[in-house]
Amino acid sequence: MAVVNSERLNRYSLAERKPLDPGGFTQPGRDDCIFLQGDPRMFESAEIGHKLSKGEYKAIEPKLRTDLLEAQVKLSQRGDFPVIILISGVRGAGKGETVNLLNEWMDPRHIRTIAFDTPTDEERARPPMWRYWRALPPKGKIGILFGSWYTAPIIDRVFKMSKKRDLAKSIERIRQFEAMLAQDGALIIKFWFHLSETAQKKRLKALQADPKTRWRVTDRDWSFFKHYRRFTDISGEVLEETSTAHAPWLVVEGSDPEYRAVMVGKVLLEAMNKRLAMPKGEAAVKIATPPLVEPVDHLHTLDTLNLKQSVPKEKYEAEIAKLQARIGKLTRHPKFAERSIICAFEGMDAAGKGGAIRRIAGSLDARLYNIIPVAAPTDEERAQSYLWRFWRHLPGKGRITIYDRSWYGRVLVERVEKFCSEADWMRAYGEINEFEEEIAEAGGIVTKFWLQISPEEQLRRFKEREKIKHKNFKITPEDWRNRDKWDAYQRAASDMIERTHTKHAPWVMVEANDKYFARVKILKELVERVEAQLEGRG
Repeated sequence: MAVVNSERLNRYSLAERKPLDPGGFTQPGRDDCIFLQGDPRMFESAEIGHKLSKGEYKAIEPKLRTDLLEAQVKLSQRGDFPVIILISGVRGAGKGETVNLLNEWMDPRHIRTIAFDTPTDEERARPPMWRYWRALPPKGKIGILFGSWYTAPIIDRVFKMSKKRDLAKSIERIRQFEAMLAQDGALIIKFWFHLSETAQKKRLKALQADPKTRWRVTDRDWSFFKHYRRFTDISGEVLEETSTAHAPWLVVEGSDPEYRAVMVGKVLLEAMNKRLAMPKGEAAVKIATPPLVEPVDHLHTLDTLNLKQSVPKEKYEAEIAKLQARIGKLTRHPKFAERSIICAFEGMDAAGKGGAIRRIAGSLDARLYNIIPVAAPTDEERAQSYLWRFWRHLPGKGRITIYDRSWYGRVLVERVEKFCSEADWMRAYGEINEFEEEIAEAGGIVTKFWLQISPEEQLRRFKEREKIKHKNFKITPEDWRNRDKWDAYQRAASDMIERTHTKHAPWVMVEANDKYFARVKILKELVERVEAQLEGRG
């Protein structure tokens, strides 16, 4: 690790009020706030005694708060990107006081402030990122997060509850997560409030000595203080690795309350104004994507399926009964209480997804599962990153969620119908794989089914639905339009399966021309996968 080189640190200028770069805070200026780009031991250089007199503060504060409120109103009216503010740093450095001021200066009705502490039972029952996905602000709003996805990786490493490789993996996952948010248009601003070891000790003692603030200092604060140097080293490493152009860290010296308040307020104001000055729809970070290459032999994954397979009705009824009994028994397995099951169903229209789902549900206690039918996103869902609406429905331990269509809509219908850009659906493959890996690491058993039928069988089922009164609701003009794009959907589905078939979330391709064969195969594959996972064979 190299010695601190101050020339490697870009600065943000408070005095000159220089505009910020669209993708980050990289304007050279004075040492008011540091955009981390150098050695993680830069914290000592951040402690240089910044201070504003009360008179200077009173001269700046009225206009600053007015400008912030005006920017907030414009953000709300425009409504095409959210602002995510992370508040982290040394205990006693003024994080709480600064956030209180931001809520005072702006309209708190349009700010969601969330402090993350020890995970609740509900949060522990799901992947670690679930609690943070739920806290993300929608477009047009501001979210202030005390602590964040950085807290646990840093604390675990400081107290040696994790290894270096665990921290490295957490860092890479954070970088991918923040890149995804930025590519969806989010403005991400990360503040690290810093105090020197001497200043932190002095601050904690002052808070403890005052009866009005004594409650704010706990034994845990002093326990953390004993590890100040290790916290600084590890935090610096994390900040260096995760300070990117689209999600920069800014170190704010926390010893002077007037200085830090104005500093944070001005950084926030300029970042928002810079983004608001951009044309609507251009807020998202642009990325280049490699082209998808047609297989040289023109053979796609779905072309390999034998759709002539079938099962006689008598055998089907006997097999289904046995498989349903096994599924029901698995939910009473001693280890199921620490696992969850996630099933995703995709396939061509009229391929039999609903019938298969009903056979699974028919074997389960209704209190254990949820079925999530996925249609076009609502206004609430469109205001969030794409995966948000799927994260929110993840089951807790001992529970099951069945998705009737799923997060794969982005690389299927949205790709084919051009509801999103090529860059959006191309990057979705990696985001989906990461999403499913996080579920699996938290104990989720992910199984994905693609139901395939021939175009001739689809046509027969469409016509049958038009004739049978109680099936009329199943056929819509959209189904006929989708049929006209059969080849495009087949290409998209083949690409999807090839790019997202993983050990922790495998695809099961189901030959579904015969519904009996399809249902038996689905239940059998599900039973065998869950059994293998619960018995440690997966």
